[in-house]
Amino acid sequence: MENLKNKKVAILSEEGFEQIELTSPKEALEKAGAHVDVISPKSGKIRAWNKTDWGIEIKVDKVLGSADPDDYDALVLPGGVMNPDKLRRNEDAVIFAKVFLESGKPVAAICHGPQTLIETGLLSGKKMTSFPSLQTDLKNAGVEWVDEEMVHDDNLITSRKPTDLEAFNSELIKALSK
Repeated sequence: MENLKNKKVAILSEEGFEQIELTSPKEALEKAGAHVDVISPKSGKIRAWNKTDWGIEIKVDKVLGSADPDDYDALVLPGGVMNPDKLRRNEDAVIFAKVFLESGKPVAAICHGPQTLIETGLLSGKKMTSFPSLQTDLKNAGVEWVDEEMVHDDNLITSRKPTDLEAFNSELIKALSK
C-alpha cells in the first residue's frame, strides 16, 4: 500500500506516551507510504509507558523548537497519562497543535491525547471521544463528548483507547488519502 507516499506526518510526544498509541499509528502510516517524524520538546530518545511500566525508547526525529507545522500533512497525538499532561503545559506544543487545528489538516488524538488540544481553545462545538476520564474536561471545553470507538468531526479524529487503534489508524489513513 503506497497511497500516502507524498505525505508527511508529525507525531508530537513527550516522555510517558502509551507505547502502542505511538507505535501502531506510526507503523500503519509508514506501511501506507507516509513519512513519519516523531517530534518532541526533548532531543535524543523518549521513553514509552507500556501498560504498567516503562517500555521502549523511541528516537526523536525533530525537536519541537525546530519543527514547522507547514512541513506536515497531519498531526498525531498519542495518549498515555504523562505525555499529554507534559505537552499541554508546554506553550510551544500547544501552539504547534493549534496551527494544525486552524489549518484544516487532519489532527488525530487518542486516549488522553486530546488534553493538549483542550489548551488550544479551539474545540468548542466539536464532537469527540477520548479516554472516559477526560470527558468532563472536554465537555468544559465545549465539546460534545461521545463514547464511541472513533469520531471524525471536520479535521479532528479521536479514539478512546488502544483497542480502538484499528479504526483510528484506518480513519487517519483515509483522511490523508483525500
